Amino acid sequence: MRKARWLGNWQNSSSKPVIYHCVSRVVDRRFVFAERECEAFRMFMRMYENFSGCRVLSYCIMSNHFHLLLEVPPMAEGGLSDELLLQRLSALYSEAVVAGVAAELAEARKSAADGVGGDTRVAEIHTRFTYRMHDLSQFMKGLLIRFTRWFNRNHTRTGTLWEERFKSVIVESGTAARTMAAYIDLNPVRAGMVKDPADYRWSSYGEAVGGGAKGNGKKAREGLVRAYFCDQGVGFEMEKWRDVSRLYRRLMGLALGKKPGQAEVPQAAKGLGQVTKNTAELLESQGNETLLKDLGMAKMLHCRIRYFTDGAVIGSREFVNEAFSNARERFSPKRKDGARAMKGSGSGAKGLLWSARDLRVGI
Repeated sequence: MRKARWLGNWQNSSSKPVIYHCVSRVVDRRFVFAERECEAFRMFMRMYENFSGCRVLSYCIMSNHFHLLLEVPPMAEGGLSDELLLQRLSALYSEAVVAGVAAELAEARKSAADGVGGDTRVAEIHTRFTYRMHDLSQFMKGLLIRFTRWFNRNHTRTGTLWEERFKSVIVESGTAARTMAAYIDLNPVRAGMVKDPADYRWSSYGEAVGGGAKGNGKKAREGLVRAYFCDQGVGFEMEKWRDVSRLYRRLMGLALGKKPGQAEVPQAAKGLGQVTKNTAELLESQGNETLLKDLGMAKMLHCRIRYFTDGAVIGSREFVNEAFSNARERFSPKRKDGARAMKGSGSGAKGLLWSARDLRVGI
């Protein structure tokens, strides 16, 4: 069975949100993402986010590929209300289309009230749209097709725009999700495009920092708050951005103190962001507030790590072994467990993160 179906089975059997790191590359690795294309892609990404119920935790649009850290929650028990369905549809469809669906639903509800079988009709109307919601493959398919149509129309071309089927890796909440978000936002730094990820507009961190309190930065901030604290029951709470922004920047290893000593802490500072050590000390200490054991993991994030795109499952040893157990029939009978220590450029995460695949070449 293809890994895609394994991932789908994991998603369908889970009663909790599942986080994925998704990557897709442009055919022939062509550089097609200029400023206009990046803006259009981000617009479509947010449209499908609003439609599907999936949430983008972090993202980065590069010149010839993009990364998404996507949380896919299960459909609510009992499905969507008519009102919520219409609200979701308004993210993708015109007012006329949404009004037409609303009229269909109203007629079906009236028939149900009159006892002439309207319930079945209501379910059919919902299913026409909801099969594309809360689903990784449908989210990616819709986003890629919508952008391809826009791109081909605006560049007078035809045919596929993408090199192959997108790659996806299951990511555990907690340290794995935080690390993956930072890895994604550091892409333009690793590529030498900017020295500071805050200077790159087409990423979650760049959008969160530069979007403004009332602008598009709101969703980016909410996503990063969720990525950082999803294992602690924190949702998409934008008011926590002030705290998370400091911790997240330290996680990326780019706010290292130049001199040892105490970090300045405003008197008004409260909560998670209030610390008394500079970042270098935090990263080097054992039980630091950034949840990194040592500086090696921060340095690791400046490297390209194949495990993060090809590892199938990334997380604690227990998490990867659970995924292995749930898909035991996909592996050789000789294999005893699922977790594999990360090597090469990923060795900075040794003891913290594990992979379901043991990559031996080009790691």
